[in-house]
Amino acid sequence: MNYTEIRREARELLRGLWTPLIPVWFFYMVIMFGVNAIFRDELYILSLLISLGLGGPFLLGLTGIFLKVYNKQEFELGNLFDGFKDFSRALSAYLLMSLYIFLWLLLLIVPGIIAALGYSMTFFIMAEDPDLPATEAMQKSKQMMFGHKTELFVLGLTFIGWIILGALSFGIGFLWLNSYWYTAYTIFYKKIKEN
Repeated sequence: MNYTEIRREARELLRGLWTPLIPVWFFYMVIMFGVNAIFRDELYILSLLISLGLGGPFLLGLTGIFLKVYNKQEFELGNLFDGFKDFSRALSAYLLMSLYIFLWLLLLIVPGIIAALGYSMTFFIMAEDPDLPATEAMQKSKQMMFGHKTELFVLGLTFIGWIILGALSFGIGFLWLNSYWYTAYTIFYKKIKEN
């Protein structure tokens, strides 16, 4: 897999879209981090439950936005909340993935990472097939990622320098980096789907 080509294609797809995507990431980050900040001490369990409840629908909404970016279709900030229209399926997938990955992490870090990579295409599959149950989307993701987990892991490693820069900017750089990474991730999904 040509990682340089994937990143180049991601930059081309994002031409003219870097700024319109900032509010998407800003609202996502404010809501998710806000929940954790508000309830972090006394109500940790409540914070965890709310984060789990919001995580799946937001991921489904984000995935839908970046599939629109890939297909050169228009999107709007409201698309971030599209996953809430399919709340039960998004929640089911997110909870099951979190549970399975957590159980694998109990064995060792590496099996947990392998499990996360195996389920990584679940929300793309769900976004493209709204009738597919969460468990089947997860199974399809595992099948699709067979033989491709290392490739996705290495693609993530190619962003290490950008992640460091994002952290040095007190997190502000992630408003742009997240779009770059997620677009590259979408291209990866499309490439292995074609195969």
